[in-house]
Amino acid sequence: MKSSETPSPPPLHRRLYSVWFRHMRVYTRHLLSNGFPPFLEPLLFLAAIGLGLGRYIETMDGLQYVVFLGTGLPVSAAMWTAAFECSFGTFIRLEFEKVYDGMLAAPLTAENLIVGEIIWAGTKGLFFSFAVTCILLLFGIIQLPYALLAPIVGFLTGLMFGCLSLYITSFVKTINHFNFYMTGLLSPMFFFSGIVFPTSELPRVIRPFAELVPLTHSVQLVRAVLLSDYRLRHLADLAYIIIFIAVVGWLAVRRLKRRLVY
Repeated sequence: MKSSETPSPPPLHRRLYSVWFRHMRVYTRHLLSNGFPPFLEPLLFLAAIGLGLGRYIETMDGLQYVVFLGTGLPVSAAMWTAAFECSFGTFIRLEFEKVYDGMLAAPLTAENLIVGEIIWAGTKGLFFSFAVTCILLLFGIIQLPYALLAPIVGFLTGLMFGCLSLYITSFVKTINHFNFYMTGLLSPMFFFSGIVFPTSELPRVIRPFAELVPLTHSVQLVRAVLLSDYRLRHLADLAYIIIFIAVVGWLAVRRLKRRLVY
């Protein structure tokens, strides 16, 4: 009599893909309502802030103001969508919908699930930065072929803020606590990361703190890509992003695994 063999789990890439595919199917179920706003929001922002304020501010850091502002928006869109997805979205799936209970019943580990969440956050970052880039191209603010690399920076930004948001989520006990994260961290980061004005214009005491926040390095990198203005410091920006993803992602997996398993 032959002993029954335990079936081996699917390969790692299939397990990660299954998590990503589940989120993609849910997101595209309402494609119009989910996919249209990413194209509309930058249009409204550029019209209200860039074109309006641009009448009073002609240049910023050697660039036309609408160009300076627009070239930072792809990664801010990636930041916001990844942060919401891996904070409110993850918490709702974890505490209210109990989605992860069913997913962990499949041949998935908690680590597979969390890394799949991070990859999905990166994908949304790529899509949202792509949407903003399309609007910038439509208005002639940026040119091809430089715009083709902007969504890649958006993907890295989505990974980065997906990791950070999952790490924050691992501490949160009630959904209202995310207000501190959004208002106390992400909103100031948007204004002081070089999107609205250069970080070099900040007071000397505050400038080092601006260089520590992750969005600053994404802004510097995507602006270099869109303007094809590469400098040695942008290698440091890329290294910062990769190290941030690795370190904070590891912390997020380690902490959130406890909430999923125990």
